[in-house]
Amino acid sequence: MLNILSLTGSPIKKGSTEILLERIAGGIIETYSHPAENALVRLNDYQYIPCQSCGKSPEPDLCFFKDEIYPVYESLARADVVLFGSPIYFDSVSGQAKLFIDRANCFRPYDFKGESEHTFKKIITEKRLGAMVLVGGERQNFEPARVVIAGFFKWIEVLNCGLITCAGSSMEPGAAADDSDKMTEAYDLGCHIARRLPPND
Repeated sequence: MLNILSLTGSPIKKGSTEILLERIAGGIIETYSHPAENALVRLNDYQYIPCQSCGKSPEPDLCFFKDEIYPVYESLARADVVLFGSPIYFDSVSGQAKLFIDRANCFRPYDFKGESEHTFKKIITEKRLGAMVLVGGERQNFEPARVVIAGFFKWIEVLNCGLITCAGSSMEPGAAADDSDKMTEAYDLGCHIARRLPPND
């Protein structure tokens, strides 16, 4: 079974961010030649603290703090495909998204070589595929938020296969569903990801 993990940092259920993530996942599931399932995680539904910069590895755990979000990190570690979406707030990802990204710091904990030397140990060593969704206003600059997610993807060994941006003036939740071109773009990105997946023998 191919495990797709879709993470949305939007506080709006069934909003454009979520709709586009599910559309990408749908393209993957319908194109992939083996069974696949998508787990959608609304980060806004969880209570979790910011990264506490502990300075040491929590191994064999993924974090020292076992709050509500911890099982999502376990799912993140197991996922074959990672889709991450967020609305744009003040030129960056939402607070919910940024908290989640920061807490993933321990996916590359310090590996101390001495009192003053260290490297970063990779908890995940195999690359996974992924994609991004960003939703903002009609004159939105998406690049600062893209850079944040790109750094996160690099940290957790996810190869970004594409970015769907959705810019518009409508304040109606889920407006992306009415944009047939954008929905096709998202579905096609999912198909592209499915074709890049290794065969499941």
